[in-house]
Amino acid sequence: MAVRSRIIADTGVSVTELGFGGAAVGNLYEAVSDREAEEAIAEAYLQGVRYFDTAPFYGYGLSESRLGSVLARFPAESAVVSSKVGRVIELDAKAMGAADGFAVDGRRAVFDYSRSGVLRSVDGSVQRLRRDRIDILLLHDVGRATHGRNHERMLTQALDEALPAMAELKAAGVCRAIGIGVNEEDVCLDIMPRFGLDCILLAGRYTLLEQGALDGVMAEAARRGVSIIIGGPFNSGLLADPRAPGSTYDYKPADRRMVERARLIYEVCREENVDVRAVALQFVLAHPAVASVVAGLRTPHEVAGALAGSSETIPASAWNALRKAAVLSAGAPLPSHAMQSLANHP
Repeated sequence: MAVRSRIIADTGVSVTELGFGGAAVGNLYEAVSDREAEEAIAEAYLQGVRYFDTAPFYGYGLSESRLGSVLARFPAESAVVSSKVGRVIELDAKAMGAADGFAVDGRRAVFDYSRSGVLRSVDGSVQRLRRDRIDILLLHDVGRATHGRNHERMLTQALDEALPAMAELKAAGVCRAIGIGVNEEDVCLDIMPRFGLDCILLAGRYTLLEQGALDGVMAEAARRGVSIIIGGPFNSGLLADPRAPGSTYDYKPADRRMVERARLIYEVCREENVDVRAVALQFVLAHPAVASVVAGLRTPHEVAGALAGSSETIPASAWNALRKAAVLSAGAPLPSHAMQSLANHP
């Protein structure tokens, strides 16, 4: 199966429109066996997915190791891998699984935006991934919501040390593109004018559920030629089940307002006989700044569902119904056939 690709900024790095999100195979929320995780990764590759996103944080190296084990079976140049810096992994016999959401014992993740921390992180990643380089290198989880009172100090170190170190690695060929991987809009707008990025992996802030970033990050990225990779298209579980809303949003229990909004989305999609997951994936890909959407996948069944959703035909009537229900912002781009239909029948 051929999965269409798009280019990251002006780097020449080609990513498939559907990417494999590696947090789940790092035992996010619950343990996944090596066999099941590796079957999911292999199935994605065999079905045409060629972009795989991971991080040292995902299972404290487990996601990278599993990904590296599977991708080593295929030509290295046939797959694009993104991983992250900003945390280093340390052994800790007292650390119990799930403290950070990952069911892995004996290790912990420590924030480190220093130059030496970046280099140490990359060294560990290339070994676990069994690759000579990391195609896309992202600075992980810089932002006020993550660091609270330490945000300004951490941002300064990111700008003074981490990002310049990443640029040096790109110049040396250790990576081919650099950016940030975050869940927060404000920090993207802080960094873009101050440091040249090729891409931003933005999780959960531009989705079918919410489009608050439309006139901020998305517009600024398009203006600057920064490619957006959308993470968390199902808002960490709230839109992940084809039958009804899930219970989590932003990796926490969803509040009533978000659950009610999700219910409205499901109601409209049910009336239009379309799969919520398909609409969620195709909506974000309609934005011209978006290069790929990364879905967290842990089983071959979930891989098959994401691939089906990314190619399912969504009638223009469904997009129109979602816009009339105020699910979609008025200025949010839609797939071209839907835009044409709405222009002819506003």
